[in-house]
Amino acid sequence: MSTDYTIHEAHRLLKEKQISSVELTNHYLDRIKNVEPKTKAFTTITGELALEQAKTADGAIAKGDIQPLTGVPIAIKDVVCTKGVRTTCSSKMLENFVPPYDAMVMEKLNAAGVVMLGKANMDEFAMGSSTENSAFFTTHNPWDLDRVPGGSSGGSAVAVAAGEAICSLGSDTGGSIRQPAGFCSVVGMKPTYGRVSRYGLIAFASSLDQIGPLTQDVTDCALLLNAISGHDERDSTSVPRPVPDYTRSLKPDLKGMKLGIPKEYFVEGMQKGVAEAIQTAIKKLQELGAVVEEVSLPHTPYALAVYYIIAPSEASANLSRYDGVKYGYSYKDGTMWENIEKTRENGFGPEVKRRIMLGTYALSAGFYDAWYLKAQKVRTIILREFDAVFEKYDALVTPTSPTVPFKIGERTDDPLAMYLSDICTLPINIAGVPGVSIPAGFVDGLPVGMQIIGKHFAEETILRVAYAYEQATDWHKQKPEIS
Repeated sequence: MSTDYTIHEAHRLLKEKQISSVELTNHYLDRIKNVEPKTKAFTTITGELALEQAKTADGAIAKGDIQPLTGVPIAIKDVVCTKGVRTTCSSKMLENFVPPYDAMVMEKLNAAGVVMLGKANMDEFAMGSSTENSAFFTTHNPWDLDRVPGGSSGGSAVAVAAGEAICSLGSDTGGSIRQPAGFCSVVGMKPTYGRVSRYGLIAFASSLDQIGPLTQDVTDCALLLNAISGHDERDSTSVPRPVPDYTRSLKPDLKGMKLGIPKEYFVEGMQKGVAEAIQTAIKKLQELGAVVEEVSLPHTPYALAVYYIIAPSEASANLSRYDGVKYGYSYKDGTMWENIEKTRENGFGPEVKRRIMLGTYALSAGFYDAWYLKAQKVRTIILREFDAVFEKYDALVTPTSPTVPFKIGERTDDPLAMYLSDICTLPINIAGVPGVSIPAGFVDGLPVGMQIIGKHFAEETILRVAYAYEQATDWHKQKPEIS
């Protein structure tokens, strides 16, 4: 039995009763047991629950009640609340937290009949670009175990790339789905802000966070997006807009489409091989019938500064709830104020503390107007630039990351170099538009991702571009050799 099944392949086999969900689930649990000591993709493995869900799925299939995700084994990023299952955010602060409710996306997936294999490792509270900031352990890239898988959804990307799950969910605040997807040679999408409910997603930066799929191919991405999208009254930022069937947008050519190539995304210091791989991919898009032209988004260079004011500011507010009183880790040997201080000192890791301090500073009296308010104004300018470009172009094409995966430990002492890892993905979150990363080649055996960006609620458009490119290449079929 393969560990490279796609959702649609597994669905066909389950529907035709060539395999059962229990057999499929046991197969993936065995795979996890065999490779997890090397990859460390999971913080929690839910074997018993998975087999119970698989038995339920088999019962439904026997009655002819099968949906595209029924009986399909999936991994869930450990920032999504799962009722009765430990949800840690890879932090000591929530090491023993068991949510009493499911996130909206989990309600939808459970209704679709998925099998949850476990919770995937991540950078603590989704703050990081390498999954080295987990309080528990570092996740390893299956293409080279000495290198990072990207972050913060590194565990989710590795689970798919290493064949430990058919698909997974991640969250994306500044590239946290797309960058690890690029580093691990899988498909990863950040939907339009408001397309997928954030109810039950433990907050990092509320105006930027969005849940999205990580999958083997673009068809799977469309199927998983179908399952998790939709309006939710419990999320005030959820948009009441009909959800199309994204699989209907998957066409093998790009005739009549006009694509823009933003020159600002080919940044100084970009790895030569990465730039060459993306240029080759762009030529393939032209061969598929697309008109390709260079465009300019002149405020793109300011996106990094804007992000690292807005995101830490929102994090400072969101993480203030962790005071040792309501839930999570609690220090109890001093006065009330000493206990709160020690709870945060011992419960948060260094990167989380760094961002809380940055955000608190930006929001403080005397600096709010100079930093936070100014960042919000530039954010509006960046959004308007995207809107203007999308009046002329169907989608934009860029690298996902300026480099291939870097070595574990290589950037841990240089936060600025780490922050630059997301330079190509940050503007998309700032503007709230959708973006998808797809496999686009290799440099010295290490993956390169290509990012496709669309206007608000144009997931169908970027999926069409991604699918056409995928069908014309074999990059997504190449798998890492890990036994």
